[in-house]
Amino acid sequence: MELHEMNFAGEIPIEGYGPGFFRLGGEVFHGPVLLLPSGPQRWEDVDDFSPLIARASEIDVLFVGLGAEIDLLALETRAGLENAGIGVEVMSTPSACRTYNVLLAEGRRVAAALIPV
Repeated sequence: MELHEMNFAGEIPIEGYGPGFFRLGGEVFHGPVLLLPSGPQRWEDVDDFSPLIARASEIDVLFVGLGAEIDLLALETRAGLENAGIGVEVMSTPSACRTYNVLLAEGRRVAAALIPV
């Protein structure tokens, strides 16, 4: 197997996560976070996806990490994101973090909405 170092071309990857926190760009964020094309920010209201919809033209795929287990995203939330042109993938937070980093390294237009484990 051949291994390659990931190159994020100036974008901020998820460097680490644990119980209640994420490490992004050398900064620790406690609680839920949004990773937008403009950079990471605290996600104060986990039912509010408007910051993502506002940047829909910059996002092809949104990874929603809903904690340690996979859960369902409200149908109206999913419909609002998809109607804005954003593909939505819901998964556990660890899976969302890994997948986000891989696609970010590929230069894909991704975002993430993450609830800590």
